[in-house]
Amino acid sequence: MSDIPPNPLRNSGGVPRRYLIGGQAIDAPSLAPGLHIVATPIGNLGDITLRALEALAGADLIACEDTRVTRKLLDRYGIARPLTPYHEHNAAQARPALLRRLAEGASIALVSDAGTPLISDPGYKLVRAAQDAGHVVTARPGASSVMAALTVAGLPTDQFLFAGFLPPKQAARRARIAELARIPATLVLFETGPRLAATLADLAAGLGGQRQAALCRELTKLHEEIRRGELAALAEVYAQDTPRGEIVLVIAPPQGTQPADAAEAEAMLRQALRRVSLKDAVGEVADATGLPRREVYQRALALTKGDDSDGAAR
Repeated sequence: MSDIPPNPLRNSGGVPRRYLIGGQAIDAPSLAPGLHIVATPIGNLGDITLRALEALAGADLIACEDTRVTRKLLDRYGIARPLTPYHEHNAAQARPALLRRLAEGASIALVSDAGTPLISDPGYKLVRAAQDAGHVVTARPGASSVMAALTVAGLPTDQFLFAGFLPPKQAARRARIAELARIPATLVLFETGPRLAATLADLAAGLGGQRQAALCRELTKLHEEIRRGELAALAEVYAQDTPRGEIVLVIAPPQGTQPADAAEAEAMLRQALRRVSLKDAVGEVADATGLPRREVYQRALALTKGDDSDGAAR
């Protein structure tokens, strides 16, 4: 059963659609029907945008990761609107109910606990389903830890790749790092405090200990920390210290990327073929190594034929 109120107008208890700034109440117009992706602060609640406040105050319903976290933001700005949880653990069950509400003409604001929704969040399936059903989907942009970290890292920003969280298990993590090693762009990763030391050690080993990086922790919050240095040096520092809070790693692109040799390309293909289709694996390895796609495809075919006996690649 869904806990989404069947009629937001009745269940709002007649509470006006308004928000407070500096003690002044500002009326918000009813948000237009559709799904509205609303960015919220990554730490400092003062980083909310005026358009985000207007959307949250004017929405029929706010879908959020954790109602307790979002309620703190709403209380700060005097917003009283119905909330419903939408997160990775309930998305499959909650999504149909949200789509029904959209079909009834409701306006839904989708927020995450912090920052821009859909960045390492489950929201993209809801966005896609809403678009497929013909509903309007709009964005109210704002804070993002990815962009905030890039701007203070002091590393190239002309090209960057956001790779999210690396796998928690060491073998899979090292395989993913090998795939990222030759990408000619700045890398942006998320990590948790308890896994940071192991991740930095594997990054130093897989990307090279001399690769420059910036560790950005608790951005915009009271204990914000930005530590820059070589990966090997950062790994040494955090081998003795387990930090708390949200962490974004920004890693400089490789210097003078050289084409991969046959053995390295084959190792990368084997790892990729365990995760994705042959076509996708070829694309990944060709992009990462700079080798001709036709050459990579031939290597992949040879590997899949050799592995057919044990079903390792399909």
